[in-house]
Amino acid sequence: MALFSSSPKDPADKALYDYIHNIFGFYPKNIALYRVAFTHKSMASETVGNYHVNNERMEYLGDAVLGTAVADYLFHTYPTQPEGFLTEMRSRIVSRTSLNKLSEKLGFSEYIRHTPDVGSNAHSMGGNAFEALMGAIYLDRGFDFAKHVIIDRIVRIHIDLEQLQATDVNFKSKLLEWSQKNKKNASFKLLEEKGESHKKEFHVQVIIDEKPYGDAIDRSIRGAEQLAAEKTWKLLFGEE
Repeated sequence: MALFSSSPKDPADKALYDYIHNIFGFYPKNIALYRVAFTHKSMASETVGNYHVNNERMEYLGDAVLGTAVADYLFHTYPTQPEGFLTEMRSRIVSRTSLNKLSEKLGFSEYIRHTPDVGSNAHSMGGNAFEALMGAIYLDRGFDFAKHVIIDRIVRIHIDLEQLQATDVNFKSKLLEWSQKNKKNASFKLLEEKGESHKKEFHVQVIIDEKPYGDAIDRSIRGAEQLAAEKTWKLLFGEE
């Protein structure tokens, strides 16, 4: 497999080339970068030199690019809001749950290369590929171009900031307050922690009176607890 090439040379690359243009409004200069971005680690039996042909390294890079671009956009969009607000908004936009939903909405699953037996990794393949794609765009076109794609083709089209701000509820606090008021024993159980230091994922579940409720996965324990609490709150009270 040639890691670097300037144009698509087979039908799969041509399909990916056209998909990137249709969704994000530009044609890749180096389609091989995007091929790697859509290659799950389960396919990584092949190497080019010392480079493993999968999206893990590119995902690490894309996480930083995405976080920086979103942070810059929020900083200028909300000039009077405090740091805590900006951090929470960024966290919600780039959370694992949000990226998984975005990847599903944009049809990533048709282009991710993976083996049939990915097992428990299947839930995060879309979000991982999304981050890796941001890394590919950065490597292909530079940060300013990647930032333009992230803000103008993703955030402004697919993220409703007003709704996100309006529903910015601390469900963990609400759930704990409700449990104390009603003499319930609510806690958060860490079911699984996996991944290397720069890309850990935490799987957390809400336990109420020894009964399991909502669970969620995120890049931080705090984020996973908030998402699990939100699921539990909606399950208990039917709120949308």
